[in-house]
Amino acid sequence: MTDGEEHDVAGKNDAAAEHPAAANIGEQLRARRQAAGLSLRQFARDLGVSAAFVSQIENNKSQPSVATLYSMCSALNVSIDELFSSAGAAAAPVAVPEKHSFHGALAKLNEEQADQASPMLRPGERRQLVLDTGVVWEQLSPIHDSSVDFLRVRYEVGGSSVPDEKLTRHSGIEYGYILSGTLEVALAFETYELHAGDSIAFDSTTPHRLTNRGDVPVEAVWFVHGRKAAH
Repeated sequence: MTDGEEHDVAGKNDAAAEHPAAANIGEQLRARRQAAGLSLRQFARDLGVSAAFVSQIENNKSQPSVATLYSMCSALNVSIDELFSSAGAAAAPVAVPEKHSFHGALAKLNEEQADQASPMLRPGERRQLVLDTGVVWEQLSPIHDSSVDFLRVRYEVGGSSVPDEKLTRHSGIEYGYILSGTLEVALAFETYELHAGDSIAFDSTTPHRLTNRGDVPVEAVWFVHGRKAAH
């Protein structure tokens, strides 16, 4: 296992225990891989990582970093939105959207599932994904579009989209708007510091990294379009 992989599987985020939708991500990834007819070793080779590393994530022993999750989803031709949808459905039996926790009654959960036909989402109804690099994604749309990721993101102090100061790239175009805090966006050899009210747009095929180097969490709205497109 490489140093980067060791960082990525350093330990399952405690927040995942409070969000079964996040804890279920590994199971969803494994199901998608098996449906695609890929063996664990072949999938790992395609990603350029070890089979043990993939196994750790699929067995929910660790939450993936942002970069790793994007790589896995791209390799499986699945969007983050679709993964949210599957994970949220599996976690529904213990969800209580109003409290942002998952300890409610089945009847109440069924009511929330019925509400998915509405074009509106209230804060407590959003599906959440917790990553081990200090990042939380919340799905902002009830509509499942495989070509679009529409998210509210939170970067804890020291949180980064990629571990170990690395850069990542994937297909699509990203648009971001900072609600609070200061986010550093590294694009190839350039670095930009975004404050509350600032926005940014860039081609996701450009090597990039998003990091919170400030002393307060960063809240932002993020939109990625066309992530499945070839590049």
